[in-house]
Amino acid sequence: MGQARRAPPAHHGWLVGRRSLTKPELRITLVGKWIGWRPLTTVRASLSHPTLIADMTLLQAIVLGIVQGLTEFLPISSTAHLLIVPRLLGWADPGAAFSAVIQIGTLVAVLLYFWTDVWRIGRATFAGLAAGRPLGTYDARLGWLIAVATLPIVVVGLVFQDAIETTLRSLYVISASLIGLAVVLSLAELYVRWELRRGRVLKQLDRIGWGEAIVVGLAQAVALVPGSSRAGVTITGGLFCGLSREAAARFSFLCSLPSIFAAGVYELYKEREALVGSQSDAVNLLAATAAAAIVGYWSIGFLLRLLRTRTTLVFIVYRLVLGFGLLAALTSGVLQP
Repeated sequence: MGQARRAPPAHHGWLVGRRSLTKPELRITLVGKWIGWRPLTTVRASLSHPTLIADMTLLQAIVLGIVQGLTEFLPISSTAHLLIVPRLLGWADPGAAFSAVIQIGTLVAVLLYFWTDVWRIGRATFAGLAAGRPLGTYDARLGWLIAVATLPIVVVGLVFQDAIETTLRSLYVISASLIGLAVVLSLAELYVRWELRRGRVLKQLDRIGWGEAIVVGLAQAVALVPGSSRAGVTITGGLFCGLSREAAARFSFLCSLPSIFAAGVYELYKEREALVGSQSDAVNLLAATAAAAIVGYWSIGFLLRLLRTRTTLVFIVYRLVLGFGLLAALTSGVLQP
């Protein structure tokens, strides 16, 4: 007769991985199921193999779209928040492709908010080419300045695509970027204050030249590092060039159009099977993109109104608090990198 198998030990809770949930944890798990909350051990196991959209609920997609729209145009980094928010809520990493595609929603927001400017610049640019005078008018020249400012991010994005989508998505990198740009942005604000004390008049949009376009373009390439913030680095570059805060923000928003469009279309084509592999995936992607567009439109107006009379101090403080708070969470083991 074979030896009887020993019965497994009884557990007074649900098993998660190899650990039994206590009653408080079980209650949290049950309450969190409606938003797609997953136990922390499951989340940690999945971080090394992030999904795109398959495990996402409609509510999660809408929340991520709101986060994207709210943070894309504020100098606080949308990529950082699209990584931090899901991990705090126990959701899977939506992936770099999902983040890039829902930026099309914020692209729509910029097009709607600056529709008259975009139409005027586009028409003047093509009219100048047709007439053989590509720099003949201010609007045509501005179109080419935007094109020049877009080149660095295209080149850097193609060369370092793998690192941007994998290695650089570490929360340690994001925390360092949040803190680092806060310091640089504060230096830019000090520079603006120093210029004003010297009696200098800050430049408006009509005084932007090739030098300013190159500096802002190089700054925009730095935004490919998660946590740096495309709006943050381009506004910072504009401030160091002597632009007013509002002019720097406006040029930043206009420069975002080509890069956001190119990245969104490219990622949608490359990851089309994973992103829209089913009807529910397509609905989630559309919902997130629509939410990003609506909230993004509001955030553009909010930032422009704020910068007419205020500095970027509130964003500097926010970045420092978030960056150091994220470092504390990582070193204490609350979050995994």
